[in-house]
Amino acid sequence: MNPVIPLILAVPLLAVSGNALAGSDSGLYLGASIGEAQLDFDDDRPGANDIDVDIDFDDEDTAYKVFAGYNLGLIPLVDLAVEGAYVDFGKFRGDIGPLSDADFEVDGWTAAALAGVKLGPVGIFGKAGFISWDGDLDDIGDEDGTDPLYGVGARITLFSFQVRAEYERYELDNFDIDYYSVGAAYTF
Repeated sequence: MNPVIPLILAVPLLAVSGNALAGSDSGLYLGASIGEAQLDFDDDRPGANDIDVDIDFDDEDTAYKVFAGYNLGLIPLVDLAVEGAYVDFGKFRGDIGPLSDADFEVDGWTAAALAGVKLGPVGIFGKAGFISWDGDLDDIGDEDGTDPLYGVGARITLFSFQVRAEYERYELDNFDIDYYSVGAAYTF
């Protein structure tokens, strides 16, 4: 048998196996992202003399996230991870009754599970979890709670370095925040 034929067949197999393992680092990873948070908050609250106060925020601001996680690396071609993060959504401007240009600042700590598929150095993932958040609403007081979050994303991996783009939805009490971000992570 001609030795060139097995060599020609082996080269594509090696290329495929190398792509399948690209970005398969398991272990601790750290990262950060920056993006845009969009808030939609519309509520009526009892005010002085039992007159309802209309609260209306429909704004966006620059937000950032610092995260750490652990990629379990249990199944080839599948990412399973747990991730925690601190998220600062920024400051949103809106109306509180007769007051215009009131501020609402929101931040929080998250815990989520991630599951994804590796397509060589490119991958996609979904996440679901919870956020323990705190909000400061001008002239009304503090808001806080623990509520669900979910999201989807894509990543490109080169060795242990990863660039990711994400969309996350935070469904907080009577308002929602959408967070679009681009970030980077490094697996140790």
